Amino acid sequence: MRSDLEVADIFRRHGCAYRDAHDGHIGRVERRVMSAIELCRTSALGGHIEACEDCAHARVAYNSCRNRHCPKCQSTTRERWLADRQADLLPVPYFHVVFTVPSEVAEIAFHNKAVVYAILFDAVAATLKTIAADPSHLGGEIGFLAILHTWGQALTHHPHVHCLVPGGALSPDGRWIGCRPNFFLPIHVLSRLFRRLFLERLAVAHAAGRLRFSGKLDGFDDTSTFAAAVRKLRRKNWIVYAKPPFGSPEHVLAYLGRYTHRVAIANSRLVSADEAAVTFRWRDYRHGNASRLMSLDPHEFIRRFLIHSLPDGFHRIRHYGFLANGCRRARLATIRALFGPPEPIAAVAGEADNTTSRLPNFDQTRCPCCGGILRITAALPRWRIARPQPWPDTS
Repeated sequence: MRSDLEVADIFRRHGCAYRDAHDGHIGRVERRVMSAIELCRTSALGGHIEACEDCAHARVAYNSCRNRHCPKCQSTTRERWLADRQADLLPVPYFHVVFTVPSEVAEIAFHNKAVVYAILFDAVAATLKTIAADPSHLGGEIGFLAILHTWGQALTHHPHVHCLVPGGALSPDGRWIGCRPNFFLPIHVLSRLFRRLFLERLAVAHAAGRLRFSGKLDGFDDTSTFAAAVRKLRRKNWIVYAKPPFGSPEHVLAYLGRYTHRVAIANSRLVSADEAAVTFRWRDYRHGNASRLMSLDPHEFIRRFLIHSLPDGFHRIRHYGFLANGCRRARLATIRALFGPPEPIAAVAGEADNTTSRLPNFDQTRCPCCGGILRITAALPRWRIARPQPWPDTS
């Protein structure tokens, strides 16, 4: 049974007490995330009144906070983004490749989000480009989309990058080189190079004084201590895995929508919340992907949610290779010209058209009573000072 409970309800109920209890440990970004989620789609942010052209139905619609960490604000943003990506799809197999760092690196990243997350993206991109360009593998330039996730199912800090990669490369002499059936690049080769490139970049950041350490990592400022930790990380296996290719561009879009604008926890996973605990569903990947319930103290739930707040201006979705923003349109046109216009391409395009027809129309809103068009008839101003209010005491 689906609950109507939202992360916003938990923040409104426990947010003030959480701020008081952890006043010296909440950063500016985290405070802004809390405030945005608490005020989202409330009268504090203003809004408008919509009225149907064909019947007497009218409703008040409050503005969204548009914060990228808000569970309620990602659906429309995701659909708009997917509609734009529709034009980028190629009639080739697509692979989903995931790069994960060890828990020791995750701890360093927690204290140095902007620096280490950037290193993670850079190492992933360099790994894929280098191995793909090797003539013994593909021997050309690939294109891919990389998406940073920082959470596990239990809301713990677990940084990893999801990559969606068309199965082929553009050769230096302008040919398209397709992947072998159901195979992209060797995982063990990707894993070793990823580990080396990441640790090299991490060492450079440490030598430049760009990393900060505290708590369990006290002492890592010392060069010899840090070097010893890096040596241990070189002996560990770094997990990289690739899933089988998708069946069609339609499947690629549907799958991509599950990853691009996801936040740490969706409202649909919440089960219950009271003064003592917040209970939510999670999947235990170590035991056959079993669905389980987890209950956390409300303050611990808020803390775990907030550790996934990204630094200001940090881009968690990035494009590389022939899908990079500066060259994407020209490179895709070149690749499509290489495929020519055979019948299979027309079939794939038909599937893409079906996908497009199911995307929402953002230019108008339909009346839930008669299906007529809702028009804005009045604007509601936002509060001059918008501050979250404590949850009312109903005891």
